[in-house]
Amino acid sequence: MAYTCSLSSLLLSPVPNITLLPSSFSSSSLPFPRRSLLSVMKFRAFASASAPSSCPTPDVVVTREQGKNAKLIDALAKLNIHCLEVPLVKHTQGPDLNKLSSLLKDVIFDWIVITSPEAGLVFLEAWKAARCPKVRIGVVGAGTASVFHEILLSREKTLEIAFSPSKATGKVLAAELPNDGDSTCKVLYPASVKAGNEIEEGLTDRGFKVTRLNTYSTEPVQEVDHAVLKQALSAPVLAVASPSAIRAWINLVPKSESWDKSVACIGQTTALAAKKLGLKNVYYPDNPGLDGWVESILEALRMHEKVEKALTC
Repeated sequence: MAYTCSLSSLLLSPVPNITLLPSSFSSSSLPFPRRSLLSVMKFRAFASASAPSSCPTPDVVVTREQGKNAKLIDALAKLNIHCLEVPLVKHTQGPDLNKLSSLLKDVIFDWIVITSPEAGLVFLEAWKAARCPKVRIGVVGAGTASVFHEILLSREKTLEIAFSPSKATGKVLAAELPNDGDSTCKVLYPASVKAGNEIEEGLTDRGFKVTRLNTYSTEPVQEVDHAVLKQALSAPVLAVASPSAIRAWINLVPKSESWDKSVACIGQTTALAAKKLGLKNVYYPDNPGLDGWVESILEALRMHEKVEKALTC
């Protein structure tokens, strides 16, 4: 085992229940002690050099698109948890991206519905290209809302975050988005090509007029440096934020490898995808977001520690 003493003591301390499918999880805050920030082991999926053999075995593999894992890495580093960065997905332009800025110029929408950080970033670029028209945003949760932080602090007051559902899922957002007035409420939904239809269907059933634009897509990484993949396979926990990342991982694991480690998912949608693909030790928080994701990772590590100790007794 490559855990430090501080990590071991952390994992043995009590934590609230995290979902191990199919149970539910209550997202209360955790009473973890604050720890000093350690240097984090970060490998790149496309690195040409081999991973140094002297590096400790990673505790967690983080898998978001390159450059978008920093917040999770930093949060785990404060708990003395070593991360290996192996981006499993990349974002590409969607077929409707070029329509977004012109639609924002020409049409007034009652709501803009944003359901992921990437959707938010793509929307912001188009909104600025459209010369910052007045818009009212409904976000699925705090993680998505965070991409608008700088705009909300600026002098530009034409963008408002006006709604977030009681539970950070698309289904609940569609059920709770306010429908103002007697006239038809118009919604613009910039989405991933691979996003499901529950939001537009749920809103349409409630009388909203929904315009969906597929502005980006999430594609799996096809190849990872052999030495980096070997390091990743040794880690006890894989942290994933999308079904695309799960599928990419399944395709990258050698058929000769009997991989049975834990998967800590950012939310239920990703967790269900992991379960459907045959993964067994799947953890996820009730409310998607960074805090709940970290809690799920900690619970997965804690269970791994228990199993390891039982095997050595």
